[in-house]
Amino acid sequence: MNELTHRLALPLLHSAQVHKEMVHNEALMLIDLLLHGCVAGVAQDAPPAAPTPGQCWIVGAAPAGDWAGRSGQIAGMTEGGWRFVTPREGMRLWWSGGETTVEFRGGQWLRGEVRARRVLIDGTPVVGAQQPAIATPQGGTTRDEEARTAVSAIVAALRAHGLIAG
Repeated sequence: MNELTHRLALPLLHSAQVHKEMVHNEALMLIDLLLHGCVAGVAQDAPPAAPTPGQCWIVGAAPAGDWAGRSGQIAGMTEGGWRFVTPREGMRLWWSGGETTVEFRGGQWLRGEVRARRVLIDGTPVVGAQQPAIATPQGGTTRDEEARTAVSAIVAALRAHGLIAG
């Protein structure tokens, strides 16, 4: 029986196991493909014509050829051929072709989504929690005053978000 680690499904060694180097090398190969992972393509159905060892792709919904039956998995080229990894919740990879991240959440790959409570640049908060809605001015005889009030509210919201200095 081949036991695997809980998170990345890496093969474990056992005492008195024959060919331990093969199991160990397989674990190292998977770590090499996933640690600080980078994919060349996302949702790609056909393997590339001339992949280089170390390159990875996220397999599309209708895979063909060597990738058949591997939908949504990470396909990594090695000297020994394709290795496939089933993604785990929260797995995040850099997508070089899209210059963004892809993250596996809720059973699917999400492209370029960033979730945070706030964003800081050089230690200064620039985006925080969403502020309440600002009422749109309506009617009235002193429209300039209403416009000034609306603009003031917009400026206050931008300050609260850290998008402009206070």
